[in-house]
Amino acid sequence: MPGAPRSVGVWIRVSTEDQAQGDSPEHHEKRARYYAESKGWQVAEVYRLEAVSGKSVMEHAEAKRMLRDIETGRISALIFSKLARLARNTRELLDFADLFRAADADLVSLQESIDTSSPAGRLFYTMIAAMAQWEREEIASRVAASVPIRAKLGKPTGGQPPFGYQWVDGGLVPHPEEAPIHKLLYELFHEHKRKKTVARLLNERGYRTRNGSLFSDTTITRLVTDPTAKGVRRANYTASDNRHKSWRFKPESEWVLHSVPAIVPEVLWEECNAIIERRKVGQKPAKRAVHLFAGVAFCSCGQKMYVPSNMPSKYVCKACRNKIPVADLEGVFHEQLRNFFFSTDEIATQLKRADDALDEREKLIGVLEAEHHKIAGEIDKLYALYQSDKIDADAFGLRHQPLRDRQMQLDDEIPKIQAEVDLMKIGYLSRDEVISEARDLYSRWPSLPPEEKRTIVETIVERIDVGSADVEINLLYFPGKNSGNLATNPHGFIAATSMKRAG
Repeated sequence: MPGAPRSVGVWIRVSTEDQAQGDSPEHHEKRARYYAESKGWQVAEVYRLEAVSGKSVMEHAEAKRMLRDIETGRISALIFSKLARLARNTRELLDFADLFRAADADLVSLQESIDTSSPAGRLFYTMIAAMAQWEREEIASRVAASVPIRAKLGKPTGGQPPFGYQWVDGGLVPHPEEAPIHKLLYELFHEHKRKKTVARLLNERGYRTRNGSLFSDTTITRLVTDPTAKGVRRANYTASDNRHKSWRFKPESEWVLHSVPAIVPEVLWEECNAIIERRKVGQKPAKRAVHLFAGVAFCSCGQKMYVPSNMPSKYVCKACRNKIPVADLEGVFHEQLRNFFFSTDEIATQLKRADDALDEREKLIGVLEAEHHKIAGEIDKLYALYQSDKIDADAFGLRHQPLRDRQMQLDDEIPKIQAEVDLMKIGYLSRDEVISEARDLYSRWPSLPPEEKRTIVETIVERIDVGSADVEINLLYFPGKNSGNLATNPHGFIAATSMKRAG
């Protein structure tokens, strides 16, 4: 796929008891790394919780580091060997799923064949969300019932106080460190009338937001428009949509207003907000559209094909000047969706190959594990002979080294093949839904907006090769004849279709 490889994390939690039974952290890490490699992902972080109980891990330093990386986008998925390794506590598992969902990040459990970046895996999120929904709504309803009462009494209604303020004895008062910064913010904005300029000046002077972040133009807008700074605190004026985690304003008749100590004069607040209102001149211009097959269309000579600005109706190879009209390439793609996904024989052939490849790899794992067990037994026997002085050190070393070398090879080879099986099984779970979605996609394709078409191409197309007489399209979801060798086929799920070019 075009673009930089996806950054993911690996979660390693193996209890002391598991390690005593030979379940090593190294094995779990290798299996996860090979799975990531097979998907074309890059492992950016490994989170190690060896010998840590699974009853409660959310407060562990490594768990907090992982969640920070998810929130900041350093990683966009977490791979672990099975759900019980992530958390045994059901509540914590639900909390993890919630946090990942909010950050649009994926969970990959190899044992249960769950990969939420796949269609079937996303069903996992739906199930988890359903389990937690009732509990969240019950808590939310109790909290919501208490908010208007607390607001009318002038008490905190949840959340942090506005920047520049703090709660003292149940009342809102200026914060001795934040209030001067908030006041300076208004003065700078009144002088320069530019949000980005104010953010830059505050950052250059060493000021930071409450959580230690740099000021941004979005932060400046939020702080300038907050009426608390002029001495008017609003309460009970917003409501949340628990399903979509979005906010809306309540009717003004439900708002509760309280007087609080002001940070800036009301006239300064009004003038700064008038500047913001005058600068609301409509939406920003949309980004220039990306051509539908940009990044996946290749000439038969191996070079990428582009749509040049002086020839906007054709994809062109700069190397050999091979050309194909934009409309023709989209027509070929649409037709091939129908040819492939509506062909029962073609799908049956692909699925038979998948069955055979999966069966072959699982049998191979069984053979290698049996060999590993046998070698471990031979090493134990050899060591017993050495301990009983039946062989000397030289004889022991001569016999032990080849066994140990093969054992280390198997320690690396077994998790690698297990990762291949994990990838194939997860793909299996997705295939029926993908076929159904693709058939529906064919009928809806002409009416889809360009952005949605582009997203679909990025999701299901590996590569399009344009020759002088034909076009070959490689799709991403079905195990092809090389799927048993993920070293040469890292995605593992490719179906090639081709047809003659028009004209």
